Parts: sequence; C-alpha cells; structure tokens
Amino acid sequence: MRPARRFVPDRRSPRLARTRVGDRTELFTETVGSPPPVYGERWAEAGGRTFRSFEPGRSKLSAAIVHDWTGPVPSEGERWLYLGAASGTTASHVADLLGPDGELYAVERSPRPFARLLTLAERWPTIVPLLADARQPRDYAGWVPPVRGLYVDVAQPDQVEIVRRNAELFLDDAGAGIAVALKTSSMGRERDAAGHLAAAEQALASVFDLAPSVRLDPFHKGHYMLGGRARPALFGAGAVRPAPASPGRRLARPRR
Repeated sequence: MRPARRFVPDRRSPRLARTRVGDRTELFTETVGSPPPVYGERWAEAGGRTFRSFEPGRSKLSAAIVHDWTGPVPSEGERWLYLGAASGTTASHVADLLGPDGELYAVERSPRPFARLLTLAERWPTIVPLLADARQPRDYAGWVPPVRGLYVDVAQPDQVEIVRRNAELFLDDAGAGIAVALKTSSMGRERDAAGHLAAAEQALASVFDLAPSVRLDPFHKGHYMLGGRARPALFGAGAVRPAPASPGRRLARPRR
C-alpha cells in the first residue's frame, strides 16, 4: 500500500479522483474491493479511504475520461450492466465507481476469463458475474433487473446491434446511459475507422442523445468511446420488456 497522498474528487463521480504524480495527473477509483491488486495497479490510502490507480492503458473507460469524454460515467448507487467483462479489469473499476450501494451485472461468454471474473467477484461483492452471450440477452433477462447504465466492450462486427438489443431490454428509462468501447477493426473492411464510427453514431442517434465520441489512441489503437442518454423512442410502443429479476441473486451462470 502506498503512503497517503492528496486526491482531488473528479467532477464526474465522487468516487473518481485525480492526483498529481510528478508532472502528470493520474486517475484513481475508491475501491469497494479488497487486496491484492487486480492487474498490478497501485493502491494508496488517503483520509481513511482506499484508492486504486485507474490505468488508461489497461481500461478503455479510463482512456476515455483522460480524453475528456463527456458521456455517461457510472455513478454512486446506480446499477449497471457490463457486456464483455472478460476477467474484470475495467469491471472492478466500474464497481468502484458504483460504490457499495451500487450493483454491476457483468456478462462474459468465454469460460476461461469468466473463471477469473468469478474469483474477482469474491473480493468485489457488488459484481454479479453472468456466463452468457451478449448477442442473446433474453438468456439472462431473468437475472438482470432494470439498469441505469450499459457499458459495452464486445469487439464484434455486430457491436451496435448488441448495444441496441440490450439497451431496449434492460435500460430503466429515458435518460439512462450507454458507454460503448467501439473496436472498429472488428467491424469489417468495407469502411475505415472513421467510417465505422460514423455508421455506429448514425445507427444509435435515433434512440440516444449522443455525446461527442472520443478516440482512445494512443492507449487503445483503433478504438472510440461513444454513447449518450436514452431517448423515449428507445422504449417505443410494442417493446416487450422482461420481468424484473428476483432480488438477492449474487451469482448467475445462465445457460449458454
């Protein structure tokens, strides 16, 4: 554990902080988990609170914030759904931002990273792991209650359709947010990176008020963060929403 240092709360979230390290500013999240570090990140104490370095080279959400992303960021006490959680590097920081009263439903379809995600959830009790395919949201609809935000990092050609399908099912109301780590190199060769971004923005603009997208270079080559707030059109007449999940479920392994 590093010695105490001065952390300045970020305007985006009371659990997100900045500190000066030499001539640069670094991001930290106030942890809801317990040691050891998840991926070698630094831990530090300040004012009776424990913080973890939020590395932009390891997390696309951190890289977006470094690039002044103005779109939705997980906030204290909210419930979010994370698609493509892998072994939990960014998921652990999202859970930190949501705080001890928040909840993160983390979907991962590959068994090997999911096993590591399960181990992480033992130390981050607000993370609910789900072994499932984000393309089939109704397979886990019985496990996930309405959420205030959707974070997506799935690196698939149909990323935008995956976002739309899950948002329609799980976002709780107009004003709920999405943040999408768009990997343009996974979206086909018929367009360049800027063309894929423009097509994704056009596909989502009718049902979301989009914030300006940001490019995540040099931290994550060929990635953009895009997203915004749901409009009422997302929940149009005829939309079929799943029944709310039963309370108290702390671990979920839906059938794939």
